[in-house]
Amino acid sequence: MPTSSSAPGVRPASFRFRCIACGDSSERAGQDFRCPRCSDLLEITDPAWTSAGISAERLKSDWRQRRLSQSVVDQSGVWRFRELLPLVADEHQVISLREGNTPLYELPQCGRVAGVPRLFGKHQGMNPTGSFKDAGMTVAATFARLAGFRWVACASTGNTSASMAAYAARGGMRSLVLVPQGKISWSKLSQALDYGAVTCQLRTDFDGCLRLLQELVLRAPVYQLNSINPFRLEGQKTLALELLEQLDWQPPDHIIVPGGNLGNSSAIGKALLEMRDLGLISRLPKLSVIQAEGANALVRTLREGAGKRLISVAAETNATAIRIGNPASWKKAVHVLEATEGACEQVTEIEIAQAKAEIGIEGIGCEPASAVTLAGLKKLVKQGFVKPGESVVLVLTGNLLKDPDFTIKFHRGDLFQGTPSESASETLASLRHAPVVLDATLDAVLRTLKQAEES
Repeated sequence: MPTSSSAPGVRPASFRFRCIACGDSSERAGQDFRCPRCSDLLEITDPAWTSAGISAERLKSDWRQRRLSQSVVDQSGVWRFRELLPLVADEHQVISLREGNTPLYELPQCGRVAGVPRLFGKHQGMNPTGSFKDAGMTVAATFARLAGFRWVACASTGNTSASMAAYAARGGMRSLVLVPQGKISWSKLSQALDYGAVTCQLRTDFDGCLRLLQELVLRAPVYQLNSINPFRLEGQKTLALELLEQLDWQPPDHIIVPGGNLGNSSAIGKALLEMRDLGLISRLPKLSVIQAEGANALVRTLREGAGKRLISVAAETNATAIRIGNPASWKKAVHVLEATEGACEQVTEIEIAQAKAEIGIEGIGCEPASAVTLAGLKKLVKQGFVKPGESVVLVLTGNLLKDPDFTIKFHRGDLFQGTPSESASETLASLRHAPVVLDATLDAVLRTLKQAEES
């Protein structure tokens, strides 16, 4: 069976796997990507990622110059930053869909609503498969193929499966997807199907799918591509690198991310700490994590467990991408929150729906999980944690088209029908834009136009 260690095309001495708990370090990692001594998660370290060996100004110059290149690795918004990634000896081995290079939008209307004029959205939903997962998948899929695997697999709430299936197909590998039956968006599932994945809808939740995957990779020659895989997080670090480059290396005061399995917040935090140590930035932004109230394991872990023990929950939220009750990377996320002095907050389903509609009014849109960032920002402003004069970046993790059913139900007014939130949802009426059925006459259209103008 192939292993996730050194392989042709990989420089074996360039990076190591280090346990986040006991600190044990090794050139190799098992298929479960857990420490052989204490069973905790691993992270990737490299002695080359130190200020002693790298010039910050030279890095900035090289990264900027590569934007003019026609090379596949330079056109990737991930591999363009390859000095801070696990190195691949032969760049032709990289599996890329030109991921990254995502826009940073000003959000003036959302800024007025939240009381923060300097508000931006880093839209990872503009990646090739429509979510932030692509930034990590290009790296992890590349190393899967280099290690000799024919099959890759993941447990997913939707976005990971779409991304993994796409990169597996691009790299000539087969993919196996484990998803909870009836609990993910059909739009996301359709992507995995179209990219050729063997898709299993299991009668369990995401956490059950992940447990089964962990058993599977120990029994079959299948490479795990969930965010437990530290190569995924290395790729996702580049979101922060690209963001700071777009801001001319002037850190914002706050970066706010959605919290699901907590790999993304962990990756962004890791990147921020590495950038500070390299002298790429002079100070750390505060990185905050926002969760849905019905999937608030990290919130409860911090409030009830003091960040020392995970408090799992039976996750339930319309924001399916973060419907996770037993987040794998919770220890990494706690470390990042402490290191950056960030906050962790939860928001209701009504608050998520409202924030999603408000982001839509900016003309960019996002999937429900992304909208928790704006909803959480409002709370952090009210609490005084975010000051009106500070700059804030919301990380929008998924495209609007990832969950069109949510959007259609919201605008028809039946998203909360038959739920405890039904009466409270009436406060959202002014944000709804339901389609109007008319006779096919000019007068009917003109009347509708006039009514819209007067409303």
